[in-house]
Amino acid sequence: MSTPPIASSAPPVRRREHLGTHARNFWQRVSEGRQIEDLWSQFAADARASYGFYGSDIDWDEIKKLPRWRRPLHVAKEFFWALLLKLTPARRVLLLASAVMLILSVVNSDMKFEFAAALGFLLLLSLELADKVTMKRDLEIAREIQTWLVPSFPPEVPGAEIAFASRPQNSVAGDYYDAFFATTAGADGGKLMLVIADVAGKSIPAALLMATLQASLRTIAGEGASLADLVIRLNRYACAHSLDGRRFTTAVIAEYEPATRRLNYVNAGHNAPILRRANGDMEKLDIGGVPLGIVSAAAYETSTKDLNAGDALIFFTDGVVEAFDESGAEFGNERWLDAIRGLPEVTAQESLQFLMTRVDAFVGVTRQSDDITCMIFRAKRPA
Repeated sequence: MSTPPIASSAPPVRRREHLGTHARNFWQRVSEGRQIEDLWSQFAADARASYGFYGSDIDWDEIKKLPRWRRPLHVAKEFFWALLLKLTPARRVLLLASAVMLILSVVNSDMKFEFAAALGFLLLLSLELADKVTMKRDLEIAREIQTWLVPSFPPEVPGAEIAFASRPQNSVAGDYYDAFFATTAGADGGKLMLVIADVAGKSIPAALLMATLQASLRTIAGEGASLADLVIRLNRYACAHSLDGRRFTTAVIAEYEPATRRLNYVNAGHNAPILRRANGDMEKLDIGGVPLGIVSAAAYETSTKDLNAGDALIFFTDGVVEAFDESGAEFGNERWLDAIRGLPEVTAQESLQFLMTRVDAFVGVTRQSDDITCMIFRAKRPA
């Protein structure tokens, strides 16, 4: 009697390989090739940011007055209201209806509302996502426009070099930095303007005020105004558009003469730049006055620093020192000063990378809460 033929296993194996390939491609598309650890870290960072976002609407002092056993339920209720009130009225009704249907399905098995509840939540998610995508596209356009207002590459400065970097907390920033020759090129003996500023607030409102500040500064500097006159005129303009001082701007404006290596500056309530001398000594540039846009008749004092070969001047915004890690601890002024103190004898760009790496290592995967901007100006040693 003949033996029946053994069925080939090739087709099932190929099907399994085909399914495995599809599964890998699907996961690659969804995860963008990131590892599980990276995805979890990102999720944890997003969760902490959302907790802070909704938690800012909760009166924690009142919750602390409650008995401990009542606090969890009260916190959950407050978080729900914080989420609900951020939706439009129609979407609030949709969320409440979906939640009620889900609760009824859980407490009463005869009521089959799970599918309707899921559809309601899915519809709400799709509506919110559509808004977010539309807003993101608009913000990306605004970000592109904003990049036109700040230099993409540092200017050529005789005997010196510049590097800068800016990371907006959102798509657009309220931080502003600039380096330009206002009237005459550096090779022809012109003076270099160095500026860093931080408009109070974030996102679109701050970005719009940053744009007006940039336009005013460039206009006044182009007229050849002295530094003292420039800051007074800039402050008057800022006061006229500061909503009674609520939209003020901190800034450091400096004027550098390459021929003499002399730097004149004024600090309008900004984080004091650090001048790290070639021998390791450090000085703060803190002479000036109040932030721009608070008092129209404010007086400002200018000051002068003579730079030597190898000196480095570090401008920065408060987003650098206020960056925090997963535990909520701030990077702080002391860590920043220690990083500057340990700055090696390298180029301006390498100095910038050295300092930003120290901040990034401390922050980790925590989402930044403010715009971060840093600018390095170094007086080069003779070749």
